[in-house]
Amino acid sequence: MPDATPPPSLLDDLLARLRAARLASAQDPFGDPVLLLALAISRRLDDGSLDMDGLEGLVQYLSDDAAAGRAKRLAAYLGHVPGTPPAAALEAVAARLVRPDPLDSPVPFATFKSSVERTCFAAVFTAHPTFSLPAGTGAKLADAATTGEAPPRGLAHRPAPVDLREEFAQANAAILRGRDALDQLAEALFGAARAVWPDRWHTVTPRPVVLTSWVGYDTDGRTDIGWWDTLKLRLDMKRHQLQRLSGQLEPLGEAAAALRARIATALEAVGRQAAAVPVKPDPESVQKLAGEMVLHREAAMTGLSALMPLFDAALAAAPDDAARMQLAVIKAGFAAHGLSLAHTHFRLNSAQLHNALRQRLEITTSPDDLSLRRGLLGQINAALAGVETQTVDFGGLFAEQASAAKLMMSIAQIVKHVDGSIPIRFLIAETETGYTLLAALWLAKHFGVDRHVEISPLFETATALERGERVLDEALRSPHFRDYLRQHGRLCLQFGYSDSGRYVGQLAASYLVERLKLRLAELLKKHGMADLELVLFDTHGESIGRGAHPKSLTDRLDYLFPPQARYALAKAGFAVREESSFQGGDGYMLFGTEALAQSTIARIAEHAFQRPKDTEDPIYAEADYGADFFATVRREFGELVEDPGYAALLGGFGPGLLEKTGSRPSARQSDMGGPLRITHPSQLRAIPNNAILHQVGWLANSLHGLGRAAAANPELFAELRERSPRFARALAMAARAAECSDMGVVRAVIGTLDPGTWLDRAAATARPGRQELLLSVAAPLDAVGLQAPLWRMFRRLQADHLALRAAWPELPTMPERLVLLHALRLSLIHRLWLLAVSVPEFSPRHGATPETVIRRIFALDVEPALELLRQVFPAAPDPVAGLDFHEPAGRDSRTSYAREHAEIFEPMRRLFALVRGCSAAVSQEVGAFG
Repeated sequence: MPDATPPPSLLDDLLARLRAARLASAQDPFGDPVLLLALAISRRLDDGSLDMDGLEGLVQYLSDDAAAGRAKRLAAYLGHVPGTPPAAALEAVAARLVRPDPLDSPVPFATFKSSVERTCFAAVFTAHPTFSLPAGTGAKLADAATTGEAPPRGLAHRPAPVDLREEFAQANAAILRGRDALDQLAEALFGAARAVWPDRWHTVTPRPVVLTSWVGYDTDGRTDIGWWDTLKLRLDMKRHQLQRLSGQLEPLGEAAAALRARIATALEAVGRQAAAVPVKPDPESVQKLAGEMVLHREAAMTGLSALMPLFDAALAAAPDDAARMQLAVIKAGFAAHGLSLAHTHFRLNSAQLHNALRQRLEITTSPDDLSLRRGLLGQINAALAGVETQTVDFGGLFAEQASAAKLMMSIAQIVKHVDGSIPIRFLIAETETGYTLLAALWLAKHFGVDRHVEISPLFETATALERGERVLDEALRSPHFRDYLRQHGRLCLQFGYSDSGRYVGQLAASYLVERLKLRLAELLKKHGMADLELVLFDTHGESIGRGAHPKSLTDRLDYLFPPQARYALAKAGFAVREESSFQGGDGYMLFGTEALAQSTIARIAEHAFQRPKDTEDPIYAEADYGADFFATVRREFGELVEDPGYAALLGGFGPGLLEKTGSRPSARQSDMGGPLRITHPSQLRAIPNNAILHQVGWLANSLHGLGRAAAANPELFAELRERSPRFARALAMAARAAECSDMGVVRAVIGTLDPGTWLDRAAATARPGRQELLLSVAAPLDAVGLQAPLWRMFRRLQADHLALRAAWPELPTMPERLVLLHALRLSLIHRLWLLAVSVPEFSPRHGATPETVIRRIFALDVEPALELLRQVFPAAPDPVAGLDFHEPAGRDSRTSYAREHAEIFEPMRRLFALVRGCSAAVSQEVGAFG
């Protein structure tokens, strides 16, 4: 009887081959299981047992499975249990605020009121190129996380093109769900208060958590955002807020009639203003805009004063407690956010500030020259003493050339004509000297907005984190800066993990950030500023490798601001407001549905209202060990960054593995066309840098250096992993990184770039004509000469990782399905390269030669190369075919290149699409892009 057992599936067969290859490599350390699997896939394509349709189906299947796993992790990350109403967690938070001990009396009303009316946390929506999924796919993953059901199969997993307007639309959708969740929090707070203080509950205006956005206002590293774009988007945010208010008030009938009428007037005026913003400004269109902004300013409202009395009147006229509750919730959201869906963060680079003051004050001294720093600070302080305020109009804004001045003038016009009720944060990237902060203050005073602007340095680079205390000290020595801070009552600071993670490593960066936060109390007391509120904004991505903790949102918040640091600042008498970024499409998924948004706000509220405690943690008792451990990680990773082999790993074909996931490029372009050959990580932006590490299978910025650090004292390392929550939480970052990393994958990537691999294949092949092609691949790889630095760098990685596994035997490993994805993609790249060297010779075209085209394809810059090849080898049919011209036809002049298109160019296109499809699946497995 024939065997009725169905043949094993393609996936099962490949996984079995991978297991066998891994087992064999345990006995044969010279084998490479990932490359062997890639070769097995290639041979199946050669013998016809596997075709492109089968490969496409396999990549789709793996991508869908990865998406299902990501949806489950998202729900677990937020503590969301499908079927359980998230509002219950918000009610529990509110109940604890009213009565911390269920068996004890409630807190005094004044205590409750002060605790909920002070903003203690802000969720900041940022953009950047992290929209790694089509919006529809992201929505389906969020739905799956909410319901607990698997997302549908056949989803599109590769990123879709995104421009600034699409970034803004996705951010707004997430912010709207966040605002709804904040309303649920406010309702829970009111409900808990009403049960204890039935006559006073509605006199509270809770705003413990707010939302903020820099989408459309962040010009650091971007040239696609003009002042007119910023103004248009800010008017849109105002319009959305007013529309939301109107919709919320609609069911309240006559009690809210006056409010709705005033909002309707404002909406009409804001609509006229937004319609007047030019797509591309010229003097006439800016003149028209100015007329609309000024003429309709009062009707459009520029603050809270026009509506707050109407809210109070509506509350007094409310027919019952249900209507009063609705009005109180709506009023609280309005009071917390002003005339916008979210608060506003502007951002620019310190160099732009320095340039603006060089023009206006003729300060030519470089802020980086330490020998002249004292004189430079004296100059700017003298300028602050005599600064004159300049009136801003739209004509001046149109004519201004300096980026920083243009940004500050935009703020002046927004404050004057759009909304002056909520301060605007002015974030300055790469702040490495106190002069930068004083320069920002001079510019704010010069344009008359110092009362409306919260100046905040971004401490992100290694230099900034090291000098952060000195930077603040330099600024605080200025009486003008101290007066400015007293005027606002707070000091705002931003901490980043992009550049710090790129150059010193994620774990070392977290230590440097915490150390700087802990030193703030002493520094501010030294300058007599102990009564300031501290605003501590941590920015990062939502994935492993960029500073956001992968275990849970609760762990992430404690990782960014450890309980011991919270307690130390509270003990020193400082009120602290925490802020955390939710970045791009990946971060927005935490607000992807109503239930997920409520779970996110619940975890934030639990964290924000957690009373700081003096919890003993052994890592602080072993302060010398902790300092040495993270210093070792930093040193080792810093040496890796300077290793030419590390740049070769990132740049060999790494940028080509990534799709564009936002509205700015991943790397700078070369003058010769095509991508710049990466010779140092600084040539890549931070997010694609980290994304490439995901794609090459080694998250070095979260792993490297830990082996050397752990090996210094393995016993204490193991003890602190068990006993120290702070240390364990940091190492959980490394554990997740290890799940996304595999030495075999890195070895296979390097082997692919090594001409020796291709020579070995050429020696072993028996397939007719294949040896010549394999030799043709080896030659250009040999010319690039990456193999020697790559293998040296690999030995560095391997030695450190072996030391880490010796000290930490339980460290996770990459799951088989993710290893398979990497092997599958390498097989596709190999096939792509074999086709590339099959392209017929052609004469130089637009400066391109066959050699330059092959180099571009080897760097996976495939689409432009294919476009050029389509021009060189047109596939159009012969227009005179079948006609008789009474003479012998010139065969060459009428040749069609349809065969080259069918056998080379179209397969290359499909292969490259699958390469990018695998990259999308890897991003799903890791959990984000960047």
